[in-house]
Amino acid sequence: MTTIRDIARLAKVSIATVSRALNDDIKVRPETALKIKNIAAELRFVPSNAARSLITRRTETIGVLLPDLHGEFFSELIRGIDQAARGKAFHLLVSSSHGDVHEAEAAIKAMAGRVDGLLVMSPHLNSEFLTSKLPLGLPAVLMNTRIADSSLPSFIVDNYGGAYSMVRHLVGQGHKNIAMIAGPEKNFEAQERLRGYRDALKDFVPKAKPQVWIGDFTEESGWKVGAQVISMRVRPDAIFAANDMMAIGCLSTLTDAGLKVPNDIALVGYDDIPTSRFISPPLTTVRVRIAEMGSLAFQCLVSKIEEQQMTKSDEIVVPHILRTELVIRSSCGVKTR
Repeated sequence: MTTIRDIARLAKVSIATVSRALNDDIKVRPETALKIKNIAAELRFVPSNAARSLITRRTETIGVLLPDLHGEFFSELIRGIDQAARGKAFHLLVSSSHGDVHEAEAAIKAMAGRVDGLLVMSPHLNSEFLTSKLPLGLPAVLMNTRIADSSLPSFIVDNYGGAYSMVRHLVGQGHKNIAMIAGPEKNFEAQERLRGYRDALKDFVPKAKPQVWIGDFTEESGWKVGAQVISMRVRPDAIFAANDMMAIGCLSTLTDAGLKVPNDIALVGYDDIPTSRFISPPLTTVRVRIAEMGSLAFQCLVSKIEEQQMTKSDEIVVPHILRTELVIRSSCGVKTR
C-alpha cells in the first residue's frame, strides 16, 4: 500500500508537509498542495485511520451495544443512530449481547480503544455493572437500561405509562378480561410494561384477575401464546402483547384458526414498528419513537465527546424520559377511517 512517505519522496517535500497538505493546512503553498494531492490521487493513497487516530486521539467511530440485532425495533434504532452519525461524519461499530452478561462484557472490551464513545441498550443489566465495566474516560450514554442512581446520561422510554394507557383504552372499549403477553422476566423494559398492565388493571377493573404469559419479544413466542388461547374454553376479551412482534405472531395463529380480530378477540401491541400498520387488521399499539431515541442518544454522546468531559462518577444524572402515545387502529375494535 502507498504510504505518506512515498508521496513525500515523489513530491520532494517532507512528510510533515504532505500531512499538512492532505489536511488542507493553509500554511502549505497552493501549488505545493495541488502537486501533493495529484500524486496522492495517482497512487490511490488512502489515509491511515489508525495513524490519524494516534495524532487526533479520535477514531470518528461510535460503538453501539444492543441486546439483539434481529427485528424491526433494532433496525429502526440503528437507522436513527446512523442518520445522526452521518451528519457528524461518524461511523458505527455495532455488537449485541443476546441477554448475556459475559457477552456484554466481551463486547465492551472489544470496542475499547476502537471507539470514541459508546451507546448502550442493555435492559437485562443494571447501570452499576456497565459503569464498572466501561473503560475509564470512555463517554457512554444508556438507552432503555435500568438507571437507578446512574452517573451516565440515559434515554428511557416511558414503558410503564404506555402500558398503563393501553389497558385504560381497552377498558374504555368495554373489555374486562384483558390478558398480557409479557416480555422476558429479567428485561427492564418488559418489567415496566408488565407493571403498567397490572396497575391499570387494578385501577380500572379491580375485580379482574391478571392473566400473563411470558414471551421473549419474538414472533414465535406470540405464535405459541396464540395456540394456547385457541385451546382455552373461556378466552380473554383482549390480548395486550408487550411488543408488536409478539402481537403479530399471535395474530397469525388466531387467524389461521379461524378467529377474527377484533370481532372474536381484540389484540394490541407495543412499539409501533413499521409493519404494524400494514398487517390485517392494522395493529393498535403504543408508539415509541425508536429512531428518534437513537438520534437523541447519539447527539448527547457526541456532545460529551466534543466537550471532552463526562459527568463526574459521583454525580447522579436525571434520565431523559421519552413519551409514548397510543396509536389506535382497528385491531382493538375501534372503527377507523
